[in-house]
Amino acid sequence: MNRWMLLAVLGLLSAAALAQPKPCEELKREIEVKIQAAGVISYTLEIVANDEVHDPSMVVGSCDNGTKKIIYQKNG
Repeated sequence: MNRWMLLAVLGLLSAAALAQPKPCEELKREIEVKIQAAGVISYTLEIVANDEVHDPSMVVGSCDNGTKKIIYQKNG
């Protein structure tokens, strides 16, 4: 159940990220705060260029006017 709640939160974050462009580091910090608030301990957030995204389901944000994506991966 926690996994579904986390996915819902991350989905809302990605929708909010599309609404207004933000610098990548700022958006990444905001996403980290929300992930930690959901109780996730071991995870990876990475900023990558659009053409480096291999799994679209891992994208939790778009930044730098849509030129980069933030991808999320839960570890462990």
